[in-house]
Amino acid sequence: MDLNSASSVVLQVLTQATSQDTAVLKPAEEQLKQWETQPGFYSVLLNIFTNHSLDVNVRWLAVLYFKNGIDRYWRRVAPHALSEEEKTTLRAGLITNFNEPVNQIATQISVLIAKVARVDCPRQWPELIPTLVESVKVQDDLQQHRALLTFYHVTKTLASKRLAADRKLFYDLTSSIYSFTCSLWNHHTDTFLQQICAGDEAAAANSLERTLLSLKVLRKLTVHGFVEPHWNAEVMGFLHAVFERLKQFLECSRSIRAESICRDRLEKTIILFTKVLLDFLDQHPFSFTALIQRSLEFSVSYVFTEAGEGVVFEQFIVQCMNLIKMIVKNYAYKPSKNIEDSSPETLEAHKIKTAFFTYPTLMEICRRLVTHYFLLTKEELTMWEEDPESFTVEETGGDSWKYSLRPCTEVLFIDIFHEYNQTLTPVLLEMVHSLQGSTNMENTNAILIKDAVYNAVGLAAYELFDSVDFDQWFKNQLLAELQVSHDSYKPIRRRVIWLIGQWISVKFKSDLRPVLYEAICNLLQDRDLVVRIEAATTLKLTVDDFEFRTDQFLPYLESMFTLLFQLLQEVTQCDTKMHVLHVLSCVIERVNMQIRPYVGCLVQYLPLLWKQSEEHNMLRCAILTTLIHLVQGLGADSKNLYPFLLPVIQLSTDVSQPPHVYLLEDGLELWLVTLENCPCLTPELLRIFQNMSALLELSSENLKNCFKIINAYIFLSSSEFLQMYAADLCRSFCELLKDITTEGQVQVLKVVENVLKVNPVLGPQMFQPLLPSVFRGIIDGERYPVVMSTYLGIMGRVLLQNARFFSLLLSQMACELGQELDQILGNMIEMWVDRMDNITQPERRKLSALALLSLLPSLNGVIQDKFCGIINISVEGLHDVMTEDSETGTYKDCMLMSHFEEPKATEDEEPPTEQDRRKKILALKDPVHTVSLQQFIYEKLKAQQELLGEQGFHALMETVDTEIVAQLQEFLQGF
Repeated sequence: MDLNSASSVVLQVLTQATSQDTAVLKPAEEQLKQWETQPGFYSVLLNIFTNHSLDVNVRWLAVLYFKNGIDRYWRRVAPHALSEEEKTTLRAGLITNFNEPVNQIATQISVLIAKVARVDCPRQWPELIPTLVESVKVQDDLQQHRALLTFYHVTKTLASKRLAADRKLFYDLTSSIYSFTCSLWNHHTDTFLQQICAGDEAAAANSLERTLLSLKVLRKLTVHGFVEPHWNAEVMGFLHAVFERLKQFLECSRSIRAESICRDRLEKTIILFTKVLLDFLDQHPFSFTALIQRSLEFSVSYVFTEAGEGVVFEQFIVQCMNLIKMIVKNYAYKPSKNIEDSSPETLEAHKIKTAFFTYPTLMEICRRLVTHYFLLTKEELTMWEEDPESFTVEETGGDSWKYSLRPCTEVLFIDIFHEYNQTLTPVLLEMVHSLQGSTNMENTNAILIKDAVYNAVGLAAYELFDSVDFDQWFKNQLLAELQVSHDSYKPIRRRVIWLIGQWISVKFKSDLRPVLYEAICNLLQDRDLVVRIEAATTLKLTVDDFEFRTDQFLPYLESMFTLLFQLLQEVTQCDTKMHVLHVLSCVIERVNMQIRPYVGCLVQYLPLLWKQSEEHNMLRCAILTTLIHLVQGLGADSKNLYPFLLPVIQLSTDVSQPPHVYLLEDGLELWLVTLENCPCLTPELLRIFQNMSALLELSSENLKNCFKIINAYIFLSSSEFLQMYAADLCRSFCELLKDITTEGQVQVLKVVENVLKVNPVLGPQMFQPLLPSVFRGIIDGERYPVVMSTYLGIMGRVLLQNARFFSLLLSQMACELGQELDQILGNMIEMWVDRMDNITQPERRKLSALALLSLLPSLNGVIQDKFCGIINISVEGLHDVMTEDSETGTYKDCMLMSHFEEPKATEDEEPPTEQDRRKKILALKDPVHTVSLQQFIYEKLKAQQELLGEQGFHALMETVDTEIVAQLQEFLQGF
């Protein structure tokens, strides 16, 4: 690209690309895309975005195209990589002057310089860092700021590289610039403090921005630039200075008004100081040892004493609490049970911690956490009144403790209580003791303190296991508190039912469950919505618990279900509806079939809720989960849900519909349980299977469920299903088998095996294209035992139940391999006998014996050659299946089934599904379960004897090991 002529052309196209009119925009974007790989294009872009007289939007676009180009074409190995000459010019151009007037563009230029530095610094770009260091010293305000901004982005990027060689380079870089960066930071910090004291806010705001940027650079250098930072006096000096500066800044915040331009940036800087400490502790716990004492003193004084009043703000409190938590919980500071095994550094840190956390300190922290930080705030109480649903779904899970005050205080309490439970248990119990009896309804503060103390007892439930007789407390006090219906007492009703939920899995007598169910029933009718939602949550925890007993719950089932359903209808927010649905699902899952009389209302409501939740895929997932449990509970009666159920399955499993991204996993689960509980196939259910071929193409982690669904259709109605879909399935399977794991291969083959089991006559023809590879796998001695076992299972079915088709397959294989029929048959029998040990399932072992015996009687020389092997396998099979009848002393085949018995469901087991019944009926037609192996061997040997005559047969039996013959005779006694 000739720069001069190209500049105007590129400028014109970039201008068109900023247009709002798509007719102008689209062609311009296409043109720019074509130029991306043209030599000289990025030099033109550099000229455009550094020309401050051009339109800002055009310059912004030029920077973005340049940045994307670095990602794609800067590395030498990239296709269409930039030439070394052009890169040299671009590098020089990027750091010629740091005078970009527009903030957003300046940030983008800093980021793209950092991207180049990641690849080229320091080897190809040794001048970058010295240029930046010189530029941050200049007097010009703008230039100094832009250079400092770039300095930060470059340091941040280089610090993030993880390879050993890159780490070494970063250590070298840090040692060369650390002193300079410290003095730069100190200079800007002092300037800011002087200006703020003089009342010059505008100048102070500028200095504060530079303080912030230089501190960001120092944070990266300090945390990532040293192997053992505690040996470096400058690093430790800086970290100690952080505490001094923090105090200065916190004091300074007293004089800065909330609306001041400095306020926001000042708070950001204070938080950044705490991040330096937290990151350093995280990366270098032993180097931090020298700072433990000071960190704890600083954090505890600001957060738990009067020192913090008037200066601390929420995010700062969170950071200080996280610092205390990370020191308390740090594994590097915990000695081993055997003290000799601990390092001196660990023991030193532990000693400092122990010396700091004295009884008075711990008691004060515990008391302040509970009676100050745990109290519900005015804002929270207002939210309770004005938006109760949002109040109940406040963010508390995951990493919320890192950012939000309430979860942060609770997590700190749990960790400190766990670490020092012997000291703190009496303190907390004393608080509980002082609250015995009822509280004055008018005294809001007393109610909030009780709420906070009960919260602490719930959070520390596991630690208090041995110290609290929860059952007595529940009977003697908590139950009575749940019955106080006064409106101002609702925080206690909510907290007590929450508290019981926390203790349910820790310590709660089974006999007390009915009393608790009674209480939950009452609370589900409470006037306050928050209390009702909390009662539903505790019900879920109770029903989900290991010691749940259905018989205790059944008397309350109807009223519970009705009340939960009313709550589901009443709440309006998506998250709350999901929450209540999960409770309902849990109840349905636990009581299973007992739910049938009560689900009518829910069944009618779910279609409406599904329609309303079109935009909320997570709520739809909750509906799918509920439907899964409903179908399992309703069993065969679930067919009445089909008008709603089947379109839901259709949508959830259709990969051409966008919602499938969220709904597919649950949708497949629902499809499977629907089939398992389906009494008979319907045309609509058959039609949904059209979604399957696309699902098999996806070949994702959902494949396992897809195979289960295919199997379910085969068991449900093989002939209708296979006539319609066998050809498609066979094609999909052939594709899948080309590129699939061993486990996946086995899953595909098991489906084919089931087809042959259910439909021995038509099955082999329908899946004929798959069978040659199975045959070849057997002859070649497939090395994976599970695959070989499945191959033999499939071939055993064909040989035993469709001998005519087996002959055709044998002829086809002889043609394909160019070998004699007998030779191939011999090879197959030999491999079968040799690899019999690969088969572990007793059914398949018996099937192998039956299949090979079915080749007898025969005059075929090959079969007579392999006679010994066939008998060996048959006797192995007899050992597998024969059990001795102790009364008669005779043997019988334990796999035989003569009639259909309705399986009985016990209390602990799931009741049998329709599919279980279908499998049982199928087993009654399966030779493995209907043919006595003992009888079969006897008949086949007798027929062989008749065919060959006494002498010939005797000669044949001579080929079998005498020990095997003796075992065979013992098994055949009485024939």
